[in-house]
Amino acid sequence: MKRIIKTSVTIILALLFILSLASCNTVDKEGLWENAEYRRDMEFGEGATTVTVEVSAGEQKVTFTLHTDKTVLSEALLEHELIKAEDGPYGLYVTHVNGILASDDDRAYWALYIDGEYGLTGVSTTPITEGTVYKLAYETY
Repeated sequence: MKRIIKTSVTIILALLFILSLASCNTVDKEGLWENAEYRRDMEFGEGATTVTVEVSAGEQKVTFTLHTDKTVLSEALLEHELIKAEDGPYGLYVTHVNGILASDDDRAYWALYIDGEYGLTGVSTTPITEGTVYKLAYETY
């Protein structure tokens, strides 16, 4: 009887541990994240180059690991349907990231950071470099 109880307790604790891991790196589905496509860290693709893309909106963020053979950031993001963009006078203008809309009505846009520095290029002119961390941040003006 003691063995059954120990086994049962062990199984219950293991399940609770697994459930707690599943909730790690998950953002709440509220506010800006209500229409988000992915609300947890994800990995995409099978290409030769690996880059990290952080998406932050409000107080929450997720991180995507992309394996791609593309050479320009916008191509890799579009390949995995992580952004929606429109042609603009300076290249692609990102309207959605991970399903989250940044619009002029909300006085918001998607800022690009490259290894922590504000990007001086847009997604359509930013070359992909192995190991670089790209961040798309929802910002208001």
